[in-house]
Amino acid sequence: AKRYGQEFIELIKKYVEENEIERPEDMRVRTVANKSKLKVEIITAIDRKVPLDALAESKVGPRKTIDRDEALTRLAKKYFQSRQPATLEDFVWWSGLGINDCRKGIALLGDYLHLEKWKRRAFYLTDDCRTRGFRKGQYLLIPPYDEYLIGYKSRDIVLRPELSHKAHNSSGIFQPIIAKDGVICGNWKPFSDKFETDFFLDEHDETEVQKAWQEYMKFKKTVL
Repeated sequence: AKRYGQEFIELIKKYVEENEIERPEDMRVRTVANKSKLKVEIITAIDRKVPLDALAESKVGPRKTIDRDEALTRLAKKYFQSRQPATLEDFVWWSGLGINDCRKGIALLGDYLHLEKWKRRAFYLTDDCRTRGFRKGQYLLIPPYDEYLIGYKSRDIVLRPELSHKAHNSSGIFQPIIAKDGVICGNWKPFSDKFETDFFLDEHDETEVQKAWQEYMKFKKTVL
């Protein structure tokens, strides 16, 4: 401290003079200003004890109101765009709405959706939905609470009912799962340093599963 203290003080003094800082509060705001003007405005508004709802309204603007039919149309469109093909029961499950509202939302979409029957079930999908042409033998390592299961009520299509406890329990706890050609066939451990699997359906090609694990590890390194 004795050796470098004076040099450090001179550096702070120079910064204060160049930025015309008079109070510690000025220094705090000015150091952020170069990164985000909006962030500074939020900080200063909070310092002035501006209510958060008033602050949000000043930045976002007044909310545009829509009627119930338009809201149902938008919700139905967003659901089927991202989760098609899906059934009416799936939409009811995911949205939390009553079945009549969900039927109405689908009806309001008109020709945007069409109906296809598969295994005695009716699925709604758009014309550009891809339902064929996937590579056989492909494995997917799916994390817990993924929409692959949570987004649908008709989970028995990809998971045998007698094996459902392998993917989730009655308390809503979901496990990491492995899917082959879309069908749930095992569990894996995403937080382990080594690849650990527990298959409960059919025999599997460990080489292909390892490829999926290697892709996951590449992704993990980019985000951690």
